[in-house]
Amino acid sequence: MKILVTGAAGFIGANFVRMYFEDKKNDDSIVALDALTYAGNLENLNEYKENDKFTFIKGDICDIDLVDQIMSEIDVVVHFAAESHVDRSIISSSDFIRTNIVGTQVLADAARKYNISRFHHVSTDEVYGSLGKTGLFSETTPFAPNSPYAASKASSDLLMLAYFHTHAFPVVITNCSNNYGRYQFPEKLIPLFVSNLIEGKKVPVYGDGMQIRDWLHVDDHCRAIMSVLKKGKEGEVYNVGGNNEQANIDITKMILAHLGKDDSSIEYVEDRLGHDRRYAIDASKIMDKIGWTPQVDFEKGLGDTIDWYVNNQEWWQNIKSGVYMDYYNLQYGKRRAV
Repeated sequence: MKILVTGAAGFIGANFVRMYFEDKKNDDSIVALDALTYAGNLENLNEYKENDKFTFIKGDICDIDLVDQIMSEIDVVVHFAAESHVDRSIISSSDFIRTNIVGTQVLADAARKYNISRFHHVSTDEVYGSLGKTGLFSETTPFAPNSPYAASKASSDLLMLAYFHTHAFPVVITNCSNNYGRYQFPEKLIPLFVSNLIEGKKVPVYGDGMQIRDWLHVDDHCRAIMSVLKKGKEGEVYNVGGNNEQANIDITKMILAHLGKDDSSIEYVEDRLGHDRRYAIDASKIMDKIGWTPQVDFEKGLGDTIDWYVNNQEWWQNIKSGVYMDYYNLQYGKRRAV
């Protein structure tokens, strides 16, 4: 098969590409499409540039002509490409609407045209809104997004389900909880806090830090996607969670302890606008129907992740300084406006 992976130079997409090629049972080719906006890092895919089963294309999923040209040779789509940082969506939602909704529509229309066999749409648990002290998000939980980012992802999810019901479009959707792991862009909590502490800076904790998330290692998420690709039923939604609820302040203190720091490194800042209090996933469907379960122990996974950022400082220093953008321009010239 020839698989199109959108957003392949980003955090989860790059880890998916790596895992796919590490599975020696796979003899498929991957076409990696990424616009190389701020969160896409071409260095994440360096080891595959000489691989004859890997092709990288710098491009925008909203580019109808380009997507049509690529899709004509594709069998399966795994769609990661998205604007994903809530804070940025609060400042301006336009990129989120364009990429997450219009970009998904462009991909789906081209996939329909060429009768691809499977379209895997990767989404988030944030489409469900916020929970109280009890309860879990299931696949039947009504959508109640509370940020422009979450609203844009909920819109794309609903669009894909409408395509399934209207056109028998071969889509499957996974809604995952908070991912962590190597190669995550350092505006997210764990890599931001680790890099700040290495640089001798404080870590900014929103509000009281008691916002709770279900944390999932990126390797477990990628394994879930690969399992759903093989066994998932068209038109179905599968929630993917780590069964691992942690408060932001507890994650913060684990990072501090691992790096030999104390609470004096914490700076409490004004809470994010509309900040959801708690997310938690009921992953029983994917466990029962697909046979997937999370494998990475959180304490070990977090420790390994912190150590990766400690041992790969040049990677995130290039991002924080903007040097990685120069690398893009050397490879591909100035990026098209998106």
